[in-house]
Amino acid sequence: MSDTLITVIAILLAAVLMFIFPLLSVSERSDDISQLSVQTATMEFVNNARTVGKITMDSYTELVSTINATGNSFDIEMEVKVLDENIGKKSAWTQGTVIGENIYYSVYTSQIVEVLKEKGTYTMKEGDMFSASVKNTNKTLSQTIRGVFYSISGNDAYTIFAQHSGVVTANGSY
Repeated sequence: MSDTLITVIAILLAAVLMFIFPLLSVSERSDDISQLSVQTATMEFVNNARTVGKITMDSYTELVSTINATGNSFDIEMEVKVLDENIGKKSAWTQGTVIGENIYYSVYTSQIVEVLKEKGTYTMKEGDMFSASVKNTNKTLSQTIRGVFYSISGNDAYTIFAQHSGVVTANGSY
């Protein structure tokens, strides 16, 4: 009886070692490739928007199609911090060349996408700040396998995440 039990345990252990761990390794490699692809696409999108001074519907659609080609679903969040130059009185304690202070107000994804759908282009000006972040919303295969073995699954867990931001260096054409 004990020999049979040991044999069954050995067969189960061999099955896990031969099939599950290689599958986990391959699925984690797939997530790494997806991470790199999403990071590159996000950086290109933000850098293009910063140097041109505008976000176009074509560039946004290209970002969406590039990241969706990984086979995962994503949540894209964009934010433009618009420079609102507030010209005020000179104060005695500042330099003579400084007048007032610069204030930023934020425009978020839903507002940007609405303008893109209406006009096809969201224009920015020099000094604005643009940032975009992308994270997966579905569970990847490696997350599912790790959840089975490690019991650390959660609804807010994501493995593929990219974020990039910078200051706009050119005025978009109005």
